[in-house]
Amino acid sequence: MIWLVPISSIAESQKPAIPADMWCLHIRVWRRGIAVLHKTGHVLDFFGVDPTKGLSDTQVAQHGRLYGTNVLHEDQRAPFWKLVLKQFDDLLVKILIAAALISFILALINGETGLMAFLEPSVILMILAANAAVGVITETNAEKALEELRAYQADVATVLRNGCFSILPATELVPGDIVEVSVGCKIPADMKMIDMLSNEVRVDQAILTGESSSVEKELKTTTAANAVYQDKTNILFSGTVVVAGRARAVVVGVGPNTAMGSIRDSMLQTEDEVTPLKKKLDEFGTFLAKVIAGICVLVWIVNIGHFRDPSHGGFVHGAIHYFKIAVALAVAAIPEGLPAVVTTCLALGTKRMARLNAIVRSLPSVETLGCTTVICSDKTGTLTTNMMSVAKICIVESSKSSPFVTEYGVSGTTYAPEGIIFDKAGVQLDTPAQLQCLLHMAMCSALCNESTLQYNPDKGKYEKIGESTEVALRVLVEKVGLPGYNSMPSALNMLSKHERASYCNHYWEEQFRKLDVLEFSRDRKMMSILCSRNQLHVLFSKGAPESIISKCTTILCNGDGSVMPLTADIRAELDSKFNSFAGKETLRCLALALKWMPSDQQKLSFDDEKDLTFIGLVGMLDPPRDEVRNAMLSCMTAGIRVIVVTGDNKSTAESLCRKIGAFDHLIDFTEHSYTASEFEELPALQQTIALQRMALFTRVEPSHKRMLVEALQHQNEVVAMTGDGVNDAPALKKADIGIAMGSGTAVAKSASDMVLADDNFASIVAAVAEGRAIYNNTKQFIRYMISSNIGEVVCIFVAAVLGIPDTLAPVQLLWVNLVTDGLPATAIGFNKQDSDVMKVKPRKVNEAVVTGWLFFRYLVIGAYVGLATVAGFIWWFVYADSGPKLPYTELMNFDTCPTRETTYPCSIFEDRHPSTVAMTVLVVVEMFNALNNLSENQSLLVIPPWSNLWLVGSIVLTMLLHILILYVRPLSVLFSVTPLSWADWMAVLYLSLPVIIIDEILKFFSRNPSGLRLRLWFRRTDLLPKREVRDK
Repeated sequence: MIWLVPISSIAESQKPAIPADMWCLHIRVWRRGIAVLHKTGHVLDFFGVDPTKGLSDTQVAQHGRLYGTNVLHEDQRAPFWKLVLKQFDDLLVKILIAAALISFILALINGETGLMAFLEPSVILMILAANAAVGVITETNAEKALEELRAYQADVATVLRNGCFSILPATELVPGDIVEVSVGCKIPADMKMIDMLSNEVRVDQAILTGESSSVEKELKTTTAANAVYQDKTNILFSGTVVVAGRARAVVVGVGPNTAMGSIRDSMLQTEDEVTPLKKKLDEFGTFLAKVIAGICVLVWIVNIGHFRDPSHGGFVHGAIHYFKIAVALAVAAIPEGLPAVVTTCLALGTKRMARLNAIVRSLPSVETLGCTTVICSDKTGTLTTNMMSVAKICIVESSKSSPFVTEYGVSGTTYAPEGIIFDKAGVQLDTPAQLQCLLHMAMCSALCNESTLQYNPDKGKYEKIGESTEVALRVLVEKVGLPGYNSMPSALNMLSKHERASYCNHYWEEQFRKLDVLEFSRDRKMMSILCSRNQLHVLFSKGAPESIISKCTTILCNGDGSVMPLTADIRAELDSKFNSFAGKETLRCLALALKWMPSDQQKLSFDDEKDLTFIGLVGMLDPPRDEVRNAMLSCMTAGIRVIVVTGDNKSTAESLCRKIGAFDHLIDFTEHSYTASEFEELPALQQTIALQRMALFTRVEPSHKRMLVEALQHQNEVVAMTGDGVNDAPALKKADIGIAMGSGTAVAKSASDMVLADDNFASIVAAVAEGRAIYNNTKQFIRYMISSNIGEVVCIFVAAVLGIPDTLAPVQLLWVNLVTDGLPATAIGFNKQDSDVMKVKPRKVNEAVVTGWLFFRYLVIGAYVGLATVAGFIWWFVYADSGPKLPYTELMNFDTCPTRETTYPCSIFEDRHPSTVAMTVLVVVEMFNALNNLSENQSLLVIPPWSNLWLVGSIVLTMLLHILILYVRPLSVLFSVTPLSWADWMAVLYLSLPVIIIDEILKFFSRNPSGLRLRLWFRRTDLLPKREVRDK
């Protein structure tokens, strides 16, 4: 909302010197947080605030009414009853509900009582209620991201009001408040810096921008055009943390009008994307519903001539009878167990993925991985460790002729004190602390340092407190070890992790006593500390290489510890090495130096920072994970494009991509690397082309990430977005599948569909492979259930057309659909993963679950299943030794039996044997059909049944359950069945076994080129309307 406030309603003391007609415009500008473009004096004048006194109580009240409170208000949620009703907004579900209600009403009309009368509608409604419960729980969990976003708001703030500082709840802040922040403070609102109370102020805003290192803030007004968050160095953003320095700032944005508020608004505007499988199932459901409705009406119309049969007791009762058959047909055609089986299969897949460190939060997203075409990967914390570490060291070696510059490498990419130091040839240094430059570098790094490294046993990892660069130096100290030990630093591994975290650092801190400190300042770009040990006073300095080297006159040699003059040649070599580190390798560099001081000196002055002795140069980076290269190459092999998305500088990100090595196929990053500003300035057509080539997207804000996802989706890409910060949440929610890091923020996790427990990009590759396998298995059991239900429809339809008695009771159909179909279908989900699953391109989003040729195959199988079931029913009446051996014509005229004389009792048509034989044929033939679904096209001779023991076990269990209801008295009465003889079972087997032979022939045509002519008749690859193609 934009407040249009007349200037007359504002107190005189608050009116800045701007025209009245511009007042409303300025209100809007401030609410959008564009205070970054205005000078500090203008901001203070706008809010009418004195920086030495703060706001008065009256101004606080006025500003509260004008700008609102500093609270991220809860969005109005949909009522619970609406969430429940939403789960039933599906055509198939509505048909099932109608069938259940009609069955219930017909039972009441016919005066039926007892369990049997209401069993069918009760079972249907229970299934639908269970599915609805799962849906409601899923949607409720999705809203947690918005709640957890509030955790990043500060609780309290130090505020200047009425000339006095006080600590107030952060929710009471209003624009114009003067707030003081210091190290460790969480910024309570968006604020513009007005005064620095220390030499520098640094803020960790990684949760907002994804930058790998803290940002130095300044008072200078930003002049950049189209400034992004990273450019606004005079603004402190809500939810970020001060890691160095103290400052005062004026509040310019509160609540929803902050950077954090814009993330919330973006998440609210994001609608959950429907997964490709869900789209296809919905389309198939609509298609199936129309077919079912047509067949039901057709069956009812075909039997109009039988409405007046005497057995029905009149035309109305006859109409009701065949209406019940139509309802039974609907129940048979709709796979009631399909939602439950899909959910179960996806859940089983998530268990396997959890073992691969991929924790799935949204079941449908498991399948989405299988057709992912683009992965937009956050750089910081995903491709990198988000832990600054020293990668290279430059020191001066002594020689007989003249000293020369050399370098060492340092392994280890985390804050764990684990790693080695090796020379240019890659040979490990056994005892680094015996080398003088490395030893003094460790001393300087430990003493000239204000950070803390500690082990967190709850999380099982090492954590930092303070600046990342200083913590990297502490880790280097641990890798160098201590002098005087032959097995150093490996001997330190005997310590507990808590002791090991800072053992060497603590040693040097105990050996030296700190006397005085010269804090870092931006003009000096260095800090120094005066220490004493055994009457020896030493000054240690660290800072920007250009500042330190310019103040050095001598160098410490690594081999013998001698001190030599810093010649012009050595200085040039050091400058060259620094430019190489900082330029081509994009390392963050610090130089270290020392100076021996008089033993009576207790204080330092800036004049002491001269005539220093150069120790060495260290280069640090946020290193790429070791396994990322192979993971990204696997993605490319699988036809998946990777786009690196980061808030860091373009050069830094490009350097990282080169280090990863997965972009070696690109000669350079021209036309493959864009900053957000560069991309936005491109014309629409060039943006489309750029998206197809893009490999790197830098200097981005949260809105840019979401924009990127939407743009790719408009190009029919299936997008996976990875991230770990609050800034990633809107894009994670918008993407087809959002993947959060396990160590990431709670907001990112709640907005995502999947969480990588080990923060490892490589786990995505394993998850994609598993997702593809799950989809293949999902297709198999969906096809299995469709063919089974086609068989049931054919059975009922053929029986109605032939005019023979009902072959199956509704409760028997329910038993077949839920128990016999459900168990084998679920077991099909355990089919083994194909060996080449990651060597094929992602499937197309509009690929049908059931294609034309396959639908024909399953029509053939389904037709046989239905005809075999009817044949089993007729066999008992006409051919079975235990049956009446009636002529077929008598069976067709069963409904006129009471009106004519017969040689058999009419009660024979109420015998439970024929429906039991038919039901058993249906069960057994579907068990054989389940074996057909071990593979789409491979023969059972190639992939035998024992390749999936779960399927074999489910078939055995299903048959045991079926035998149970046949031979256990209470159950046999409930399901209207009776025990079968050995002859009956042999007939069932003869009728069921051919389904395997028929499917083997169809599989042969699928594999054999000679089958191509037949498949050409079914060129339509999708029996369902292709909305995506039509829209395009």
